[in-house]
Amino acid sequence: MGEKTIFVNSHDVFCDAEYSTWLESLKQSYRTAQINAALKTNFEKLKWYWNMGGNLVNKKAEERWGNGVVEQVSLDLQAEFPNSKGLSADNLWAMKRWYSFYVEKIKDEKLVRSVQELYNSDCQVTVDGIVQFPELLGLIPWGHNLDIIRLTASLPEAIFYIKKTIQEGWKRTVLQRYLEERLYEKQNGAINNFKEQLPVKQAELVQEITKENYDFGFVELPADYSEHNLEIALENHISRFLMELGNGFAFLGRQKEIIVDGVSRRIDMLFYHVRLHCYIVVELKAVRFEPEFAGKLNFYVNAVNDILKGEQDNPTIGLLICSDMKQTEVRYSFKGLSTPIGVATYDNVRIAEIEKELPSVEELQQRIKQLESQLGEK
Repeated sequence: MGEKTIFVNSHDVFCDAEYSTWLESLKQSYRTAQINAALKTNFEKLKWYWNMGGNLVNKKAEERWGNGVVEQVSLDLQAEFPNSKGLSADNLWAMKRWYSFYVEKIKDEKLVRSVQELYNSDCQVTVDGIVQFPELLGLIPWGHNLDIIRLTASLPEAIFYIKKTIQEGWKRTVLQRYLEERLYEKQNGAINNFKEQLPVKQAELVQEITKENYDFGFVELPADYSEHNLEIALENHISRFLMELGNGFAFLGRQKEIIVDGVSRRIDMLFYHVRLHCYIVVELKAVRFEPEFAGKLNFYVNAVNDILKGEQDNPTIGLLICSDMKQTEVRYSFKGLSTPIGVATYDNVRIAEIEKELPSVEELQQRIKQLESQLGEK
C-alpha cells in the first residue's frame, strides 16, 4: 500500500512568539548547513585540483606521454564525467601552474615562517611525492586562487591576499582591484603611536585596520577643492569610502557636533568599528601634514572619550588623512600626546575637467540677459 497523504489544517496550529523564534533558529541553522556544505564541496574540489596539478608535475606527463597529454586527459575525464565542470584542458593547465607556484616557494628555506603560516604547521609530502594540500587555499574559491597566483610574486604576498579574502569576505572583483592596486605593498598601516597608547593586542588589531595610504579614486573634484568639498564627496560615496577603509567601519556622521564647555565643535567624520568596539575620529586635510593637526585630533579623541564613549567601549582612535606628510614631523608631533592616533595619506582624487566647471553656452546667454535686464532697470 502507498503512504497515506496527510493534510495539515493551519487552524490546528497555534503560532505564538516562541514558535516564531524557534522557526527562525531552524531557518538560520539550515542556512548555516547550506554554507558549510558549499564550503566543504569547494574544499574537496580544490584539494583534487591540487593533487591533479601535483600529478602533472611529478609524473612529468608531457615528457612521458607527449605534449598533447593534458588535452587527452581532459577529453578522457570529460567523457567519464560529462556533467562535471572544471575538467577542460585550460583548467588542468591552471591546476599545474597553481601547484607549481606554491611548491617552488615552499622549498625556499628562507620562507620557513611563511610556509608554517600557510599550513599552520610544517609542510608534509604524501607517499606519491605530492606536497600536502594547504587547507588555507581551500577556504577561498578557485577563481580567487587563480587571480592571486597571477598577480602576486611571493609567498607572503599570496598568503596576505588569501587571509584578507577570508577575513573581509571579498568578492572576486574586490580582490582583483586590491591586487591591481598592490594593497600588500601599502599594508604597513598609518604612522601611529598605537603601541605606546594601547594594550598590545588592541594595538595590533588597530594597526591591521589602518592603511598607510587611502585610494580616493572614486572621488572627482575641482582642481582647487577644499577639505569641505572632500568631506562632501566622501559622504556622497560613503559605501565606496567604507569599502576603502575596510571591514568593520560603521559611519555615524559628518561634521558630528560635540559640545565642550558650551562651545560647539565639529568632527569631520565619526565612525564606530564593530570589531574593535571603539569610536574612530577621522579628520581630513586637503594639504600636507602640519604638526598642529595632531593636537586638534588629540583634542577630539579626548572629547569623544569623555562624552560619547561607554563603559563597554575601547579607547577612541584618531585617524588623520592628509594629502602628504613627512614622517619625522608626524613622529615628533606624537610626543607628549596621550591618545592613540594614526596619520595616513590619500591619493588618486580625480580632477574634474575644466569644461565641466565652466558654464554652458546656454547658461552664459542666460547670465548676459540677466545683466542686460539689471542694467536696463538702472
